[in-house]
Amino acid sequence: MASLLRASPSTTVLTRPRLSSPSSSSSISPVCFGPGKFCGRIELKPKKNRTRYHVSVMNVATEINSIEQEKKFDSKESARPVYPFAAIVGQDEMKLCLLLNVIDPKIGGVMIMGDRGTGKSTTVRSLVDLLPEITVVAGDPYNSDPRDPEFMGKEVREKVQKGEQLPVIETKINMVDLPLGATEDRVCGTIDIEKALTEGVKAFEPGLLAKANRGILYVDEVNLLDDHLVDVLLDSAASGWNTVEREGISISHPARFILIGSGNPEEGELRPQLLDRFGMHAQVGTVRDAELRVKIVEERARFDSNPKEFRESYEAEQLKLQEQITTARSNLSAVQIDQDLKVKISKVCAELDVDGLRGDIVTNRAARALAALKGRDQVTAEDVGIVIPNCLRHRLRKDPLESMDSGILVTEKFYEVFS
Repeated sequence: MASLLRASPSTTVLTRPRLSSPSSSSSISPVCFGPGKFCGRIELKPKKNRTRYHVSVMNVATEINSIEQEKKFDSKESARPVYPFAAIVGQDEMKLCLLLNVIDPKIGGVMIMGDRGTGKSTTVRSLVDLLPEITVVAGDPYNSDPRDPEFMGKEVREKVQKGEQLPVIETKINMVDLPLGATEDRVCGTIDIEKALTEGVKAFEPGLLAKANRGILYVDEVNLLDDHLVDVLLDSAASGWNTVEREGISISHPARFILIGSGNPEEGELRPQLLDRFGMHAQVGTVRDAELRVKIVEERARFDSNPKEFRESYEAEQLKLQEQITTARSNLSAVQIDQDLKVKISKVCAELDVDGLRGDIVTNRAARALAALKGRDQVTAEDVGIVIPNCLRHRLRKDPLESMDSGILVTEKFYEVFS
């Protein structure tokens, strides 16, 4: 892995401006301090009654050191062990929703609700080992895509427009945890006002949304998240960009991520605006089968006693699942869905009185991702039947007197329309 992540040797290029007569207004010179530092422009402006030049750096973002990233991957063995995804017993609905979102991130994420102690957080965090690799610009703090302008930071886009060659590396999709107690500055990023005022430097420290770009943002106990952070997530999820405004300084960067949330419905409901932003909704229940419960307890005890040996015992299954996901991602664009199935999906959404068209779009995407996961290039009615309850159950209007589960209502309407 380390060999794949090795970036080009860092170089330091500094072009000193040729000083002309004192009447010259300014001189702008490019400056680059390698992939691990920053790139920007230095503007030299003469000031009245001064022989020295005033230096201001524009469009500069504090960037992640690519060498430190490489070291982090090299020290993977010493990191905290993660429970293997293939070792998760049961909870097939939750696992399927997570896999479909990895195959097609445009589905829009997963909301996992269920009883406490059912392995929600463990399952989500175990997804890290299965995440495929993506191509990013080396040293860029926003994981910019070197080919897709939608996933590029401002500085990278300007370099591409100038025709500059950008160093790229292959790295795994990033998973970022959003703590409940996080501050808004930590989530969005901060601007160093002191440097801006005293030195004229536009220094931006990226936050969690910058790290999560082109990756996964996981919020445990999302229904307990403070309202001001919910507003930030709603804004970024809707626009795909995060904008930080501080003291007349504005910085924007791409923030397109898979939003995964988990929680216990007994601890509070989620705001409808945020709930609608999740592409799929998985319900997790406590396992009732005694033999299955015993197996879960035994597997967990094996992992706790010797995590390394336990992970090695599931290595073959993990690799097989990784290959399956990688193949499905590459074949997704070739998967077709018949017009008849599209019409029936929209008919189900219309008869269930689902607001908006997000339910139609997500159901189509999820059905195609499932077909790709199964190795087919054509969506069947069975694929639609499997994913449609997860795509629509959280979009139905709540009836306080209705005791029936929303997923059952969706399934009944599916069989009625698709019969």
